[in-house]
Amino acid sequence: MPLDNDDGEAIPTFLSLRSSRTPLRKSSAAPPQLSFDLAPASPVVKPAPPAAPREPILYTVRQLLNEVRQRLEQVYAAMLSVEGEISNCRPAASGHLYFTLKDGDAQLSVVMFRSRASLLPFQPKDGMHVELRGRVSVYESRGQLQLIAESMRPRGEGALQLAFEQLKRRLAAEGLFDAARKRPLPPFPHCIGIVTSPHGAALRDIIHVVRRRHAKLNLLIYPASMQGAQCPPSVAAGVRWFNHNPERVDLILIARGGGSFEDLAGFNDEILARTIAASKLPIVSAIGHEIDSTIADFVADLRAPTPSAAAELITQAQHRVGDRVASLEKRVQRAAQFHLMHARQRLSRLSAEQVLARLSDAISLRHQRVDELRFRLTAASTRRQSLRMNRLSALQARLRSQDPGVRLSHSQRRLAQAEDRLSRIAKDLILMRRSRLERTASRLTALSPLAVLHRGYAIVFTDSGSHAGSILRSAAETQPGDQIRARLAHGTVTARITAATLPPASAPEKQPQ
Repeated sequence: MPLDNDDGEAIPTFLSLRSSRTPLRKSSAAPPQLSFDLAPASPVVKPAPPAAPREPILYTVRQLLNEVRQRLEQVYAAMLSVEGEISNCRPAASGHLYFTLKDGDAQLSVVMFRSRASLLPFQPKDGMHVELRGRVSVYESRGQLQLIAESMRPRGEGALQLAFEQLKRRLAAEGLFDAARKRPLPPFPHCIGIVTSPHGAALRDIIHVVRRRHAKLNLLIYPASMQGAQCPPSVAAGVRWFNHNPERVDLILIARGGGSFEDLAGFNDEILARTIAASKLPIVSAIGHEIDSTIADFVADLRAPTPSAAAELITQAQHRVGDRVASLEKRVQRAAQFHLMHARQRLSRLSAEQVLARLSDAISLRHQRVDELRFRLTAASTRRQSLRMNRLSALQARLRSQDPGVRLSHSQRRLAQAEDRLSRIAKDLILMRRSRLERTASRLTALSPLAVLHRGYAIVFTDSGSHAGSILRSAAETQPGDQIRARLAHGTVTARITAATLPPASAPEKQPQ
């Protein structure tokens, strides 16, 4: 709602000043104060309805921005919490952190000073969804609304970043990022096919580097859209065109300057990535700055930090050859000048007497060298002769050890020793066997029946009847008139039985009562 001044007139708002078509004129009065209403439920600025048509007041840009900043800081004196997706994050060398907070099509510039940025427990990156607490202000040098962040915490990944990571993982699983499929760049290309915007700073940087390092290298430009929805099909068309005309170029360079994550989103397209992977020509990707990463960078055969660095990498071999040739040329010139100066100095110092003296010295040195070589030859001959004498002595000693007479004498001694051992063993064996035989004979004699006969006994056999030749053990087995034969210790006798007497029967045992 509008405010009134002391005279009761309505003060124009910022919106009414922007919508006014009346030419501004200078006024001696002080610039009016702008007013904003703050809704009770949400910190949204509501401009007052336009005042009645009146003559506008002239502001300078600084006055207007200063007034807006002061009023914003008064209205939003308390800390605000804002969430969104980080984009175009730029850490400064001073330690301050600058980035853009996006939410759909809306975006807000954010700055976090070093005292607060150094306390962050994580590293902010493009695509991160974060929640910020800070104060709203206006950056007067750019006339830009910004948020001075005091704290920040992550709230999840942004949509673009999440899609980027998912596509990256899928293509990596298919092997499109493998180092084995990367092709080397030709060391001495004649022409480079560049897919880029013909009006961009990247092309000017490439041309400057190439002309400075290798002026004979040709460049063939394929104009393409490097940002927006037309970027992926346009760049892919350029890659396909160069592959359909391989005789024109030796390699392809895709170049673009730096930008936010959203500006480089066209190079995260799957169709473009597969077109680059299917290229028959080597492809160098030089998209954004060194901190920027796109799917095209991972699929390309070589990734360069910047377009200028890509031009340096492509012309590296030519530049090294030129530098090497120039360096060798300078060395040859310096060496020739040095030798020429040294020869002139020697020539100026020489005279006839010096030449003769030097010639005499040279001859003396040659004589000394001859004597030294003679001494060395004598020493070498003596040493070689001594080695051969030692070897001859060793061979003679070996030959003496192999003399047949010596070997025969040694064999005879061994044979005599063996005969002595055999004789001793035979005697011992005979004595042992003889002693064993005597013991066995003694035992056999002790058990022989003949030994019993020598003690006066006899063995009686029947000599008639059916049992003739059997030994008699009892008188009951004979009858008077039977003929018997007795074997004595010496000889045999034959007799006839006249009577047979049996021993009396033993008395029967007395039975117990």
